[in-house]
Amino acid sequence: MADCCTPIKKLCWCVLLFFLVAGITGGAIGIYKWHYSGLNRWHGAGSTADFQKIIQERCDTYTQTIRPGSRSRNCQAIRQAFMSAFISKDPCKATKEDYNSLINLAPPTVPCGQQVFWSKTKELAHEYVKRQRLMTLEDTLLGYLADGLSWCGEPGSSDLNIWSCPDWKKDCRTNYLSVFWEVLSERFAESACNTVRVVLNGSLENAFDSMSIFGRVEAPNLRPQVELEAWLVHDTGKPPSDSCSGSSIRKLKSILDGRNVKFRCMDNLSRDQFLQRS
Repeated sequence: MADCCTPIKKLCWCVLLFFLVAGITGGAIGIYKWHYSGLNRWHGAGSTADFQKIIQERCDTYTQTIRPGSRSRNCQAIRQAFMSAFISKDPCKATKEDYNSLINLAPPTVPCGQQVFWSKTKELAHEYVKRQRLMTLEDTLLGYLADGLSWCGEPGSSDLNIWSCPDWKKDCRTNYLSVFWEVLSERFAESACNTVRVVLNGSLENAFDSMSIFGRVEAPNLRPQVELEAWLVHDTGKPPSDSCSGSSIRKLKSILDGRNVKFRCMDNLSRDQFLQRS
């Protein structure tokens, strides 16, 4: 009787083992899909690969080669403060206070009269400041570290989310990337003194965009008695689409008047003409 039951028992064990393996495999796949879909739920690019390594290397390059005068900055502490600002936190609940420790380690201040702001003219502004030895926000230590990078974490996790991060328009405005640039831009504007400049895109119908970082953060935080020079630069070979008398520039002037900031404007400048200015 025992011998004739052995094949049946073996079959039962095989069937049981099959379903057990299938269940474990299916569960693992389900957990992976659930985890992946959670990490991939945002509309923005995921965290930059090797984020910490890039931050450390850029900081070392900046303090040792680009601006040796900032050698006293502690790059390891800066990297750790950067990570602590957002890691293990809800990527849509960033606050300015989250970045206080980081910014206090490397405030975005530059010598008086050397600041250049920009809006929709990043490459042009950067080319200009290199020629004139001036500085944009991206030429400060923290601006240099973060330029072109993306980052966010997940609540309760010590890892960065490499799959996706919140988009400012499609997901939430209070994401850690956007808030970083806003608070850094605010400090950059607040530290401005003497005459500073902004490069605007004269090829656009509205060269001044009140919803840009410059429009909603930097211009409203310029200190009284600062003088702002606006340069409207249009594409070479094309006529300008906006001017110093246009409605968008009048709106900018209104914001500055409310801050008691002096304002000058120059328009009808081609890219080549602008870059030749001293």
